[in-house]
Amino acid sequence: MKMIYWPNLKQEKDLNNPFATLFKYENGDSFYVEPIFYSKLESMFLHHQDKKEIILKAMENIVHKNRHVVFCGTFEYPQTEVGDEFIFLEIEDITNPLNIYVEDKSRGSNYGD
Repeated sequence: MKMIYWPNLKQEKDLNNPFATLFKYENGDSFYVEPIFYSKLESMFLHHQDKKEIILKAMENIVHKNRHVVFCGTFEYPQTEVGDEFIFLEIEDITNPLNIYVEDKSRGSNYGD
């Protein structure tokens, strides 16, 4: 999966984590992006086109604050296996503090009741 939002960062292959993409800053800070997170991020950008740069900047700030981050689809079942120095964050961990919310328009059904 080609990830286009970080063109200026060094991208590395991690043979221990073939599903996630590893990005590194020159100062050693690093982050993985799992495919599910990336899909959710792209969907967020479709719904909130005017918030794209704000979200990407928030992600960058989080990485620089924490040094090592895994942006995952779900922290309960991440695809990436890394050491304790990494924190795991989902899309809502980035967007909710920015007051940008995933809008769930699905409705329950009473079909069959």
